[in-house]
Amino acid sequence: MRMARAAALAGTALLLLGAATGERKEQEVWRWDLPEGIAPPSVPADNPMSAAKVALGRRLFYEADLSIDGTMSCASCHGQRDSFTDSAVTHPGVHGDPGLRNVPTLLNVAWNSPLNRANPGIVTLEQQALVPILGDDPVEMGMKGREREIVRRLAKNPCYRRLFRAAFPREKGRIGMGAIARALASYERTILSFGSAWDRARAGGDPLPEEARRGEALFRGKGGCAACHAGDNFTDNRLHLMPSVRDSGAMRETGREEDRNLFRTPGLRNVARTAPYWHDGSVATLDAAIARHPGAMPDAGERAAIIAFLGQLTDSAILTDPRFAVPPAQCEATPS
Repeated sequence: MRMARAAALAGTALLLLGAATGERKEQEVWRWDLPEGIAPPSVPADNPMSAAKVALGRRLFYEADLSIDGTMSCASCHGQRDSFTDSAVTHPGVHGDPGLRNVPTLLNVAWNSPLNRANPGIVTLEQQALVPILGDDPVEMGMKGREREIVRRLAKNPCYRRLFRAAFPREKGRIGMGAIARALASYERTILSFGSAWDRARAGGDPLPEEARRGEALFRGKGGCAACHAGDNFTDNRLHLMPSVRDSGAMRETGREEDRNLFRTPGLRNVARTAPYWHDGSVATLDAAIARHPGAMPDAGERAAIIAFLGQLTDSAILTDPRFAVPPAQCEATPS
C-alpha cells in the first residue's frame, strides 16, 4: 500500500514537474527587445509569452470574422499607420452605433493598467481584449452572445486549428474565448515603441534640437505636464478629472458620483501623429489640447516649444514595421 501510494505521489510529482517545465519552456521562447533601463512589462502567470501565441494573436488582430458581419477587426480601429489608433473623432460600431470615445493608441500598451480610457476595472490586456468583441455599451464588433459562432468560424479554418495547437499545446489547441483573449493580449504586448529621436538622445545619440530641449524643460517644469504624463511612456496610468459634456468617465462603470469625469492619463508616444485629441476626440490640434488643460501656459511660444518636444516622441519606424502588418496569407506558427 505504501509503495503504491509512494509511486502515485512520485507520478504526480513528475506530472507537476513536467507541467512546470513546459511552462518554463513556453516562457523561455520569448525574448523582450527593450532598450537598456526599460524593465519588461508584467505578464500574467497564466499567460506566459511565446512566439506561437504572438503569431496567433497577430492574425486574430486582423480577423474580421470576430465581428458579426465580417467587416470589422481590432485593426479597423487600431490601425498601424495611425500609430495603432484611429484618425476619426470616434469610430462607429459594426451596426453604425456612434463610438463613445476617441480610440486610444496601443503603443507600449503592455505597461498600461488600467486599460481603456475610463474603466478602473479593466486591468489586464486579457480582460480588455474581449470588450470590443463582446461589449454592448456601445456595440463595437457586435458578437455578444455569439461566442459559439466565433469558435465555429475559427475552427473551420485549418490555419487557425494549426495556430491554436501551436500556441496552446497543453490545451490541445482547443479554440475558445479565453484562448482568443490570451493570444490577442500576447500580440498587443509586443507593440513596442522606443525608436523616437527622444529615445536615441537619451541613449547617448544626437541631442534634440534646441527648441525641443526648451520644450522638454517646460514640459517637466513650468508647464507641469510631467505631473501626469510621467515615466518612459508619459503616463501615470491614473484617473484624473477632465472636463466632459456627454461622458461621465469612470462613473459610467462604477456608478459612483466621485468618479464622474475621471479619465486615465493617455500616453504621449507618437502623439504628434494621433490627432484628434482628448477622450472624446473633440480637440483637433496639439496646441489646442495643451491650451485646454487647467493652468496651461497662455504663451503661444511656450506651447510651440512643448509641441516641438512632443514631436521628438514620434517613432515612424513602427508605422511600417512588417512584424505588425497584416499577416501573410500563408499560415505560419511563428511571427514573420
